[in-house]
Amino acid sequence: MGKLQSKIRRRSDIYKAKEAGEAVPVSQVVQYEPAHSDAINCVTCLTSDLCVSGGIDQAVVVYDWRAGKPCRSFHGHGKEVTKLACFAGSTWIFSASRDKTVLMWDFAGGSDPIQTFRGHELVINGVAISPDGSRLCTGSRDNSMCLWDIETGECLQKSTISRNLVTHVCWVPGGPSIVQTSEDKTIRVWDSRSWQVTNTFPAKQYIQTHCDISTNCNHLLSSSNGFQGQGCEATLWDLRQPGCKVVEYRGHIQTTACCVFLPPSIGSPALVASASFDSSVKIWDQNTAACLCTLSLDGSGPLVSLAPCDSSSLLCASFNTGLHQLNLSRGATPILREIARF
Repeated sequence: MGKLQSKIRRRSDIYKAKEAGEAVPVSQVVQYEPAHSDAINCVTCLTSDLCVSGGIDQAVVVYDWRAGKPCRSFHGHGKEVTKLACFAGSTWIFSASRDKTVLMWDFAGGSDPIQTFRGHELVINGVAISPDGSRLCTGSRDNSMCLWDIETGECLQKSTISRNLVTHVCWVPGGPSIVQTSEDKTIRVWDSRSWQVTNTFPAKQYIQTHCDISTNCNHLLSSSNGFQGQGCEATLWDLRQPGCKVVEYRGHIQTTACCVFLPPSIGSPALVASASFDSSVKIWDQNTAACLCTLSLDGSGPLVSLAPCDSSSLLCASFNTGLHQLNLSRGATPILREIARF
């Protein structure tokens, strides 16, 4: 009876915290075998069941997050893995690193990389694949953006812009445009055919750390670094009117490292998620910018990367406590809770 009362009390506490707009406490979290031996920098989805992560231990790890078990790990980088990209519908994985290279792996193939992309002079912080799978775009702290032929590994284009220390890169689905964020606080849109910048958004107050594109290609999300609540916001932009700011999502008190559009769900408003160095994940109404719920992952340290798996599942990478599997219950009062760590 005592255990049952304890469970009910924990559930009651969650709902009370939710009604008060407080962070929802962690309860009954499953611990799986850790994916990495050190801090994790990035996570993305290979399939609806498999995620790929990379971090300071230099490994690229494929993990079945639904079953709670590792599948494969790839080793080839000489320094930490910074960013990852997967090509939808394939078994290709691209890993960027502080060793100034991008390696291409085949989940269904051997243990060695099937292609290496060399040409940057500093850490690579952005990697994105063209919609047809023939080209790779990379961006680096060396101020350059490069376009590569995936099959041959040849660098087809390279453009350097002063102070353009690239922090993230996204290829707009179904089109030739590429979006990148930078430490110079701006967002640039590139045309992959001419390899020219077609638009530069008005500079924000703080470094832009990450970007994401909506599936309908109408909107762009970017996130800002900051401290003590200054900066730390995510911003929604209208890509049909480049540079047109729609809303800002404010509430994090440290750098917002990642922001993503969540997959749509029937009967639910459009949602976005953000992860911050303040160890919290927030869910926002995309259009009103209202914060619908907050989950604090105490002890996790900075939260640096998010990977939506489906309309109710979200993976989050942390510095201290590995990968976190989160569940979002949508409804009149959304609830975000942690399910497992690995």
